[in-house]
Amino acid sequence: MSSNYRNFRNSVPWLILFLEAVLIVLFYFFLSDDDASVSSISYPAFQDVNHMVIFGFGFFLTFLKRYGFSSTGFNLLIVVLGVQCSVLIESLLFFFLQRENEDGLKRITKAAVSMTAVVISTGAVLGKTNPVQLILMTVVEIIVFHMSRWINNRFLQVPDNISMMHVHLFGAYFGLAVSSRFSEPSPRSEKNASTSKSDLLSMLGTLFLWVFWPSFNSVLAVENKSIAIYNTYFALAVSAVTAFMLSALTTKDGKFRMTHIHSAVLAGGVTVGYAAHSIEYPWIAMILGLLAGVITILGSYCLQRCLNAGLKIHDSSGVHFTFGLPAVLGALAQVVLVVIKNCTNLPRLGYLVMIHIGAFCLTISAALTTGFITGLILNLKLFKTIPSSKYFEDQFYWEFPHLAVGF
Repeated sequence: MSSNYRNFRNSVPWLILFLEAVLIVLFYFFLSDDDASVSSISYPAFQDVNHMVIFGFGFFLTFLKRYGFSSTGFNLLIVVLGVQCSVLIESLLFFFLQRENEDGLKRITKAAVSMTAVVISTGAVLGKTNPVQLILMTVVEIIVFHMSRWINNRFLQVPDNISMMHVHLFGAYFGLAVSSRFSEPSPRSEKNASTSKSDLLSMLGTLFLWVFWPSFNSVLAVENKSIAIYNTYFALAVSAVTAFMLSALTTKDGKFRMTHIHSAVLAGGVTVGYAAHSIEYPWIAMILGLLAGVITILGSYCLQRCLNAGLKIHDSSGVHFTFGLPAVLGALAQVVLVVIKNCTNLPRLGYLVMIHIGAFCLTISAALTTGFITGLILNLKLFKTIPSSKYFEDQFYWEFPHLAVGF
């Protein structure tokens, strides 16, 4: 290993130990006992979100043929550390702002939802980052995301459950900004590819995400939870149907392509997240699901060429067209729905439109700016442990007792 790269063993364990020790000390001082006897969130609803973040996203990112151990293992590592950081940051905000604290189950549920942003960002740099860089990215991103939400809540008066749905938008563009600072892998790299087995495992994660997405969109809703579940399901259903239709239409031989299904079936759930609890008719959610599936598959053609060739940004798992574009569509759809519902009250209409547009612009600006800075920091020699030739490779991090037989 070149002297330009730090020893993996001498950096990762000590960073984890230091971070965990700091978290334990801060938990001791700032997290009081939970006095709330009844939580507004049920344990099954929390488990649905937990399954999504741990199992769903963990397997969703296993499409690289030689990076399966790292995709699932590193996902678990950053989630469990990130949830602790998220709970602590949320508690610090409540402590310093002298606000009434929340019950423990709601805190940990919000923390798990917040971690979706980090997991999505991880997809953009999948295979190119080491655990040190992933841990640092997790801590920075979760802090910035909470600050962005606090500004939206405090100054723009955006409801808490709606501001939380910016996780997809924030995570996608934060990850793309970080990825712009990493060197692009060689087009001839055989490791930057999938196999039928890795695609199948990745599809398993997609199915878990698809099944639990209605819970994700409704878990923090103050009211109309059943309506949010209802609308999310139909949006997901239509985006899945659209994915199969367009996949067959856009391939040369007329066959379904797994990468299309893998990315587009979730687009409807992302798009409808902002307004799932307020959409009055299911056909509106179905239209949003249709549009989300279309922009995901058609956008993949244009964006891959634009990002790779023009902007020199390598998006490992296509988070831009899987989460970024559907989230932008959802934000615009929310503004349109607000205009329709308040068209008779022009003074209030202008205020509401500016609030939603301001929250959208703030979120994406904070994601791009801090993501770019984070990418610069992660590329310092202090945090590098592997050269670009070791991208998309499990063997540098994991033991393979069966390596003599073949990997």
